[in-house]
Amino acid sequence: MTEKQKMLAGLAYDSRDTELLDLYHNARSLLRRLNHIDSRDTSQRQHLLEQLLGSVGEHVWLETPFFCDYGELIFIGHNTFIHGNCTFIDNHTITIGNNSLIGPSVQIYTASHPLQASERVYTDPSHPNKTRYKTYSSPVKIGHNTWIGGNSIILPGVTIGDNTTIGAGSVVASDIPSGVLAVGNPCRVVGPLENREPS
Repeated sequence: MTEKQKMLAGLAYDSRDTELLDLYHNARSLLRRLNHIDSRDTSQRQHLLEQLLGSVGEHVWLETPFFCDYGELIFIGHNTFIHGNCTFIDNHTITIGNNSLIGPSVQIYTASHPLQASERVYTDPSHPNKTRYKTYSSPVKIGHNTWIGGNSIILPGVTIGDNTTIGAGSVVASDIPSGVLAVGNPCRVVGPLENREPS
């Protein structure tokens, strides 16, 4: 099993694996170009997004700067808008549905570590003077027609349902159902929203 396969299976993996580092460096190169392109050059922007991301739907607008680890594990649906300064740590899949709004400085994490330092930090036998960190990952899924308010943080393994709004500054640590308003740290459901598909 490769380290990438372990990562996608939710097992502990070596983030300094050669294959993963190659993906990381490729993403850095594409991000450097994406984050410095003229905003009027929409065709080149689209081309770079198609190279960087796992998939990108039609009429997606992604403001820069944008940051991610690998890019290829991010899947964005049609007509979705992602505001500037977002960070998507895609050590597992991040799926965002159609017609969604992602506010500025939203952070989506898929990677996590053991809470206990004794479990988290270890020494690589081949490099006794260098420590490593045990890392796991879990997917994040955001449904269709969602709005994630600015400065929100979505933690690993979270699913957010369709037609849901997450208030600005929320920390989403557990699943949020469809058709609700949810806010806070930790993010909790405040109440239902009208469950009507957009026209």
